[in-house]
Amino acid sequence: MLQLLRTSSENVDFRALVVLLDQYLRVLDGDDHAFYAQFNQITNIKHAVVAYADGQPVGCGAFKEYEPGTVEIKRMFVRPERRGQGIAQAVLRELEQWAQQEGYNSCVLETGKRQPEAIRLYEKSGYAHISNFGQYAGDDNSVCLQKSIAVS
Repeated sequence: MLQLLRTSSENVDFRALVVLLDQYLRVLDGDDHAFYAQFNQITNIKHAVVAYADGQPVGCGAFKEYEPGTVEIKRMFVRPERRGQGIAQAVLRELEQWAQQEGYNSCVLETGKRQPEAIRLYEKSGYAHISNFGQYAGDDNSVCLQKSIAVS
């Protein structure tokens, strides 16, 4: 059974999963990794989720305020051997609910063109493609998406 823990970037399991995420991205992004890594620091993240299966940390994600009313989804990762089991979708849903409870009405995120599985996850979860925002503007490898989480 999957358990989701709301925590912060101080959580040791979250930090361990982020190390694995960075190793994965270092290979995937190649020479571009340093550019993206500078925007993915986890210091002082107050909203992180860790997914546990059979007591073991298997996935994570986080959000931080992007601008008033909007959060940026960050550091989404599921261990490779646990992918395809709905873990990322559960973590994303938990992050969206938490952001909504904190008074936010929109989520934005950035992923890379070399991550088609992630793009499909976000599209399937109701995210729409938007122009690249902030530091990703003009970056040909970045794919930016947004979703309204406003209470109707």
